[in-house]
Amino acid sequence: MTDFTTLRATMVASQLRTVGVNDLEVVAAMTEVPRENFVPAGREMLAYADAAVPLGNGRAMVEPLVTGLLLTHARITRDCRVLVIGAGTGYATALIGRLAGRVVAVESDPSLVALSAAQGIAVQQRVLSEGAPDDGPYDLIYFDGAIEAVPAGLAAQLKPGGRAAAVVRSGGPGRVTVGRIVGDALVGETFIEVDAPLLPGFERAREFVF
Repeated sequence: MTDFTTLRATMVASQLRTVGVNDLEVVAAMTEVPRENFVPAGREMLAYADAAVPLGNGRAMVEPLVTGLLLTHARITRDCRVLVIGAGTGYATALIGRLAGRVVAVESDPSLVALSAAQGIAVQQRVLSEGAPDDGPYDLIYFDGAIEAVPAGLAAQLKPGGRAAAVVRSGGPGRVTVGRIVGDALVGETFIEVDAPLLPGFERAREFVF
Protein backbone atom coordinates (compact mmCIF):
# COMPACT_ATOMS: atom_id res chain seq x y z
CA MET A 1 0.00 0.00 0.00
CA THR A 2 1.39 3.39 -1.00
CA ASP A 3 2.36 5.68 1.87
CA PHE A 4 1.12 9.00 0.51
CA THR A 5 1.90 10.79 3.78
CA THR A 6 5.59 10.03 3.28
CA LEU A 7 5.37 11.05 -0.37
CA ARG A 8 3.93 14.42 0.65
CA ALA A 9 6.73 14.98 3.15
CA THR A 10 9.28 14.07 0.49
CA MET A 11 7.62 16.48 -1.96
CA VAL A 12 7.95 19.31 0.55
CA ALA A 13 11.59 18.52 1.34
CA SER A 14 12.89 17.76 -2.16
CA GLN A 15 10.69 19.86 -4.46
CA LEU A 16 9.35 22.82 -2.48
CA ARG A 17 12.01 23.84 0.01
CA THR A 18 14.76 23.61 -2.62
CA VAL A 19 13.14 26.46 -4.60
CA GLY A 20 12.37 28.66 -1.59
CA VAL A 21 8.88 27.52 -0.61
CA ASN A 22 9.34 28.14 3.11
CA ASP A 23 6.17 29.97 4.15
CA LEU A 24 4.97 28.01 7.16
CA GLU A 25 1.27 28.14 6.28
CA VAL A 26 1.85 27.15 2.66
CA VAL A 27 4.11 24.28 3.68
CA ALA A 28 1.57 23.11 6.27
CA ALA A 29 -1.26 23.17 3.74
CA MET A 30 0.73 21.27 1.11
CA THR A 31 1.84 18.74 3.72
CA GLU A 32 -1.71 18.11 4.91
CA VAL A 33 -3.89 18.28 1.78
CA PRO A 34 -3.86 14.86 0.03
CA ARG A 35 -2.82 15.76 -3.50
CA GLU A 36 -3.43 12.18 -4.62
CA ASN A 37 -7.18 12.74 -4.14
CA PHE A 38 -7.18 15.48 -6.78
CA VAL A 39 -5.80 13.49 -9.72
CA PRO A 40 -7.89 11.29 -12.03
CA ALA A 41 -8.44 7.72 -10.89
CA GLY A 42 -5.49 5.50 -11.73
CA ARG A 43 -2.97 8.35 -11.73
CA GLU A 44 -2.45 8.63 -7.99
CA MET A 45 1.21 7.64 -8.29
CA LEU A 46 1.80 10.73 -10.44
CA ALA A 47 0.48 13.09 -7.78
CA TYR A 48 3.86 13.75 -6.17
CA ALA A 49 6.03 13.59 -9.26
CA ASP A 50 8.06 16.67 -10.18
CA ALA A 51 5.94 17.11 -13.30
CA ALA A 52 2.49 18.18 -14.44
CA VAL A 53 -0.28 15.56 -14.25
CA PRO A 54 -2.40 15.23 -17.43
CA LEU A 55 -6.12 15.78 -16.82
CA GLY A 56 -7.37 15.30 -20.39
CA ASN A 57 -8.64 17.74 -23.02
CA GLY A 58 -5.30 19.52 -23.10
CA ARG A 59 -5.43 20.40 -19.40
CA ALA A 60 -2.99 19.44 -16.68
CA MET A 61 -2.42 19.83 -12.97
CA VAL A 62 0.72 21.94 -12.60
CA GLU A 63 3.70 20.47 -10.79
CA PRO A 64 3.87 21.00 -7.00
CA LEU A 65 6.74 23.49 -7.06
CA VAL A 66 4.72 25.84 -9.30
CA THR A 67 1.80 25.77 -6.87
CA GLY A 68 4.12 26.25 -3.92
CA LEU A 69 5.92 29.23 -5.45
CA LEU A 70 2.71 30.95 -6.54
CA LEU A 71 1.15 30.56 -3.10
CA THR A 72 4.30 31.64 -1.28
CA HIS A 73 4.84 34.83 -3.24
CA ALA A 74 1.14 35.70 -3.46
CA ARG A 75 1.25 36.22 0.34
CA ILE A 76 -2.38 35.26 0.93
CA THR A 77 -3.76 36.29 4.31
CA ARG A 78 -7.01 35.64 6.17
CA ASP A 79 -8.50 38.94 5.02
CA CYS A 80 -7.97 38.13 1.31
CA ARG A 81 -10.74 37.36 -1.14
CA VAL A 82 -9.24 35.17 -3.89
CA LEU A 83 -10.51 34.21 -7.34
CA VAL A 84 -9.07 30.98 -8.76
CA ILE A 85 -9.13 30.73 -12.56
CA GLY A 86 -8.81 27.28 -14.12
CA ALA A 87 -9.43 25.42 -10.88
CA GLY A 88 -9.07 22.03 -12.53
CA THR A 89 -9.74 19.30 -9.99
CA GLY A 90 -9.70 21.77 -7.08
CA TYR A 91 -6.27 21.14 -5.53
CA ALA A 92 -5.02 24.74 -5.46
CA THR A 93 -8.49 25.88 -4.40
CA ALA A 94 -8.35 23.51 -1.43
CA LEU A 95 -4.95 24.93 -0.43
CA ILE A 96 -6.07 28.54 -0.82
CA GLY A 97 -9.14 27.76 1.27
CA ARG A 98 -6.75 27.19 4.18
CA LEU A 99 -4.97 30.49 3.64
CA ALA A 100 -7.61 33.02 2.57
CA GLY A 101 -10.77 34.36 4.16
CA ARG A 102 -12.82 33.68 1.00
CA VAL A 103 -12.06 31.78 -2.19
CA VAL A 104 -14.15 31.63 -5.37
CA ALA A 105 -13.10 29.16 -8.07
CA VAL A 106 -14.13 28.80 -11.71
CA GLU A 107 -13.53 25.99 -14.21
CA SER A 108 -14.84 25.50 -17.74
CA ASP A 109 -14.48 21.70 -18.05
CA PRO A 110 -17.52 19.94 -16.52
CA SER A 111 -15.57 16.73 -15.89
CA LEU A 112 -13.03 18.66 -13.79
CA VAL A 113 -15.81 20.47 -11.92
CA ALA A 114 -17.21 17.04 -11.05
CA LEU A 115 -13.82 15.88 -9.74
CA SER A 116 -13.63 18.98 -7.54
CA ALA A 117 -17.14 18.36 -6.20
CA ALA A 118 -16.16 14.79 -5.31
CA GLN A 119 -13.57 16.26 -2.93
CA GLY A 120 -16.03 18.74 -1.45
CA ILE A 121 -14.54 21.71 -3.29
CA ALA A 122 -17.09 24.17 -4.67
CA VAL A 123 -16.17 25.26 -8.20
CA GLN A 124 -18.38 27.27 -10.54
CA GLN A 125 -18.61 26.02 -14.13
CA ARG A 126 -17.95 29.15 -16.19
CA VAL A 127 -15.93 30.45 -19.11
CA LEU A 128 -12.52 31.04 -17.56
CA SER A 129 -11.87 34.39 -19.20
CA GLU A 130 -15.10 35.78 -17.70
CA GLY A 131 -14.13 35.06 -14.09
CA ALA A 132 -16.84 35.47 -11.44
CA PRO A 133 -17.72 39.19 -11.35
CA ASP A 134 -20.76 38.74 -9.11
CA ASP A 135 -18.58 37.53 -6.23
CA GLY A 136 -15.87 40.20 -6.54
CA PRO A 137 -14.00 42.38 -6.22
CA TYR A 138 -10.94 40.32 -5.31
CA ASP A 139 -7.64 40.99 -3.60
CA LEU A 140 -5.94 38.31 -5.71
CA ILE A 141 -6.62 36.45 -8.95
CA TYR A 142 -4.81 33.12 -8.95
CA PHE A 143 -4.39 31.45 -12.34
CA ASP A 144 -3.88 27.71 -11.91
CA GLY A 145 -1.88 27.38 -15.10
CA ALA A 146 -0.14 29.49 -17.72
CA ILE A 147 -1.39 32.67 -19.40
CA GLU A 148 -0.16 34.92 -22.18
CA ALA A 149 -2.64 37.78 -21.79
CA VAL A 150 -5.36 38.88 -19.35
CA PRO A 151 -8.82 39.89 -20.66
CA ALA A 152 -9.90 43.38 -19.60
CA GLY A 153 -13.07 42.09 -17.96
CA LEU A 154 -11.04 39.94 -15.60
CA ALA A 155 -8.66 42.69 -14.56
CA ALA A 156 -11.68 44.82 -13.66
CA GLN A 157 -12.66 42.25 -11.02
CA LEU A 158 -9.66 43.14 -8.87
CA LYS A 159 -9.85 45.64 -6.05
CA PRO A 160 -7.72 48.78 -6.44
CA GLY A 161 -4.19 47.61 -5.74
CA GLY A 162 -5.18 43.98 -6.25
CA ARG A 163 -2.66 41.46 -7.53
CA ALA A 164 -2.49 38.36 -9.68
CA ALA A 165 -0.39 35.20 -9.66
CA ALA A 166 0.26 33.02 -12.69
CA VAL A 167 2.79 31.33 -14.91
CA VAL A 168 3.32 33.93 -17.64
CA ARG A 169 4.34 32.65 -21.07
CA SER A 170 5.77 34.66 -23.92
CA GLY A 171 6.76 32.47 -26.84
CA GLY A 172 8.23 29.65 -24.79
CA PRO A 173 8.38 28.26 -21.25
CA GLY A 174 6.79 30.54 -18.70
CA ARG A 175 7.91 32.16 -15.49
CA VAL A 176 6.17 32.07 -12.14
CA THR A 177 4.99 35.68 -11.75
CA VAL A 178 3.21 37.63 -9.02
CA GLY A 179 2.30 41.29 -9.52
CA ARG A 180 -0.16 43.78 -11.01
CA ILE A 181 -2.19 43.57 -14.18
CA VAL A 182 -1.14 46.38 -16.52
CA GLY A 183 -3.19 46.56 -19.71
CA ASP A 184 -3.49 42.92 -20.74
CA ALA A 185 -0.24 41.82 -19.10
CA LEU A 186 0.72 40.52 -15.68
CA VAL A 187 3.76 42.51 -14.63
CA GLY A 188 5.70 41.92 -11.44
CA GLU A 189 8.28 39.84 -9.67
CA THR A 190 9.28 36.75 -11.63
CA PHE A 191 10.79 33.54 -10.41
CA ILE A 192 11.99 30.32 -11.97
CA GLU A 193 11.25 29.26 -15.53
CA VAL A 194 8.71 26.43 -15.72
CA ASP A 195 6.69 24.63 -18.36
CA ALA A 196 2.95 24.86 -17.58
CA PRO A 197 -0.05 24.25 -19.86
CA LEU A 198 -1.77 27.34 -21.24
CA LEU A 199 -5.24 27.95 -19.83
CA PRO A 200 -7.95 28.22 -22.53
CA GLY A 201 -8.95 31.80 -23.27
CA PHE A 202 -5.68 33.40 -22.19
CA GLU A 203 -3.78 33.17 -25.46
CA ARG A 204 -2.33 36.37 -26.90
CA ALA A 205 -3.71 37.26 -30.33
CA ARG A 206 -1.19 36.28 -33.00
CA GLU A 207 0.15 38.98 -35.31
CA PHE A 208 0.24 38.18 -39.00
CA VAL A 209 3.15 39.34 -41.09
CA PHE A 210 2.62 39.78 -44.85
